[in-house]
This record gives sequence, C-alpha cells and structure tokens, in this order.
Amino acid sequence: MPLPTPFHSRTAPLCRSMEWRDWAGYLAAVTYEKSHEFEYFAIRNAAALIDVTPLFKYEISGTDASKLVDRIITRDVSKCKIGQVLYTPWCDEFGRMMDDGTVQRFSEERFRITSAQPNWRWFRDCGFGMNATVTDITEKIATLSLQGPNARAILSEVVTEGDVASLRFFHLLETKVDDVQTVITRTGYTGDLGYEIWVDYHHAERLWDILMAAGRAYGITPAGLAAMDIARVEAGLILNDVDYVSANRALIDAQTATPFEAGLGWAVQLRKKRFVGQRALIDEKKRGPKWQLVGLTADWEVIEKRFNEAGLAPQIAGRASRDGVPVYANGKQVGQATSRTFSPILKKYIALATLETPFAEPGKNLEMELTVQYSRHKIPATVTKLPFFNPERKRLNISGTKIEE
Repeated sequence: MPLPTPFHSRTAPLCRSMEWRDWAGYLAAVTYEKSHEFEYFAIRNAAALIDVTPLFKYEISGTDASKLVDRIITRDVSKCKIGQVLYTPWCDEFGRMMDDGTVQRFSEERFRITSAQPNWRWFRDCGFGMNATVTDITEKIATLSLQGPNARAILSEVVTEGDVASLRFFHLLETKVDDVQTVITRTGYTGDLGYEIWVDYHHAERLWDILMAAGRAYGITPAGLAAMDIARVEAGLILNDVDYVSANRALIDAQTATPFEAGLGWAVQLRKKRFVGQRALIDEKKRGPKWQLVGLTADWEVIEKRFNEAGLAPQIAGRASRDGVPVYANGKQVGQATSRTFSPILKKYIALATLETPFAEPGKNLEMELTVQYSRHKIPATVTKLPFFNPERKRLNISGTKIEE
C-alpha cells in the first residue's frame, strides 16, 4: 500500500477529488478538484504548489565523490560549480539510459542526485573501489515544487537568508524559509519559472503552511500530477517508463533509448573523462542515432471532423495520455507517440514521439493514430521542434533582462 508523504496531513484535506496515484510507493494527488484545469492554469498564470517528495534522492560524498558522479553521468562534472545544478541522463555500458535527473553540487566532495527510479545499487556498483559514500536520503527529504510566474515573488517574501530573487536558472541556495532550513533549487518539471524546495521531512508541514500563507495573495494553488503532466509535455520533458524505459527495467532492447535517441544529445560530453556507456555513445555519435525524439502537432480540423462523424464533440481536451500510439509515413509505421495532450495554452493537440531519424525533420508531414468511439483513424501530424512552450520568464533573472544558464 502506498505511503503518505510528509505533506499528507496538508494535502489530504484539500484533495476533494479523492483521486490519488501510487508514485514510487507514495500517495500522490492526481487532482485536488474534479478537474485539473484550474491547477494547470495556476502553473502557467499564477503559482502551483506540487508535492514531489516521491522523487528518489541520493547523497554522494567523500574524496572521490566528484570522480564517482563523473563516472555515472554523461555530463562533465568538472564544469559544475559549487551551487550549480545539472540536468543529465546516465547509462549502462551499452549507452542505454538508466534514468535521468538532476545533480546538485554542494561542495567539492558532496553531491545530491535525484531520479525517477531507484538507483542506489547502480550508483554503489559504479563507485566500487572509490572513496565515496552513496546514501539514500529519499525518506529523509521532503520536496515541494513551486511553479509559475508568481513563484519568485512568493519565495522572496518568506526566504530569510540570501537573495532568492537573484537565484540563477539551475542553481541552488542553502537558506531558510522563515525559520525552516531548506535548499532551494531553481528547477522544475513544468517548463515555467519555478523552484523546488528541499527540506528535512520533520519540517514538511511547517514549510507547506508558510508557502500557502504567503502565496495566498499570489493565487497559489495546490496542483496534482494531471496538471504537471500536461505542462511537462508542453515543455518537451520526457518521463521515464513512458517516453523511454530504463535499461534496468526494459524487457527488450527496443524499449530502451540512448540519450541521442531521447533528445538529450546536448547532455552527452564524449570528450570528458571515462564514464559508463562512453564507448557505445561514441560509436553511436559516429553512425548517427537510429531514432530521435520529436514533437508532433496534430491537425485539429481533422480531429474535429473525425469526432463529428461519430456524432461527438472532440473528446481529447482532457488529461495527458501516456498510452503510446503508432506514427505513420505513407502508410508505414515509422515510430510512436508516447505522451499526448491537448495544450490549453497553445490550443493544439500535441505529442512527444520517437521516430526513425529520416522522418524526424521539423516540418515533416506524418500521420498519428487516433481512436474515436472504438474506431482507429490516422490523422495528419507535423513534426515540431521542442519545446512546444518555452516562456522567457523561465530563464530570466530578476531584472528581466539577462538570460542565465
């Protein structure tokens, strides 16, 4: 039976839909109200507070900590300064992705890695013989994600140490929220201006209360997984076990993906020191990936027509779908759309898809399967560059003029 997170005493009374999902062994609210729409628009227009405690969290420390992290991930840890955060995939020896997540650097010899799947054993194996300790701190750290245009203003009212307003994109701040010791990272899973707040689980309820009280004037709204799922598709962010399957869990090779195939080639630094999967990825780079992750934008007029023929209004303007459907070129399947949603802010039906490389060029006209009243149809869809939605505020600093990396 899934466990309650440390915020459950606060989230449960607010979850009037009573709809929960098992996320990594924890109860996670899918929506707080009957519809996810208000929560989605809080992410895009105000501020949404999301309990993301189920993320796995590992602390890596010791004189060889940097060496171990560098061996695990595909990015170059020597380029990660203290106080910086990296998003990165990591792979097995065949270059197939094990997982993806963030790496927070606190000192020369201390890191924190977050992930979607359990990785403690893998990290330990990678560090065999090194003077580095891998500690699973998942149950000790509670995490809230504060996302939306008003997120910075809310935090600025409650942070009592340091300048959170000037915190750069993908950097961290060790600070206090009121009297609660926290770590704040300028990260998130929505593609919007946002922060994640990491706190000892003993102080979880206090943190929730502080943020909700300060955020009331800014339209803060508790949001569940349904709203975040739509936002992450708009942002072009992949999900483990949906858009690819971890090499550790895949039943066949066809379910796996390399970083080049998953749209993360930019996060692979082949010239850095030796890392797991490096040789395979060098070979793949030379010959080119067989598959590529792309965006697809479906033809809305054809969708309306197909539903109209069945006597229905379009039935797709709801939650994001994680069920894969085939994608075709000239009647031949050339890939699959793995995450699909109607984008409320773009007013388009969009998808994340993995396609054979020759068909992945932006602007390419293809067809995607759509089921209408139990009948399968092929609807026109155009390959679209990711992300679908990428507001400037996500990266801008407090002055609103300088783009930070």
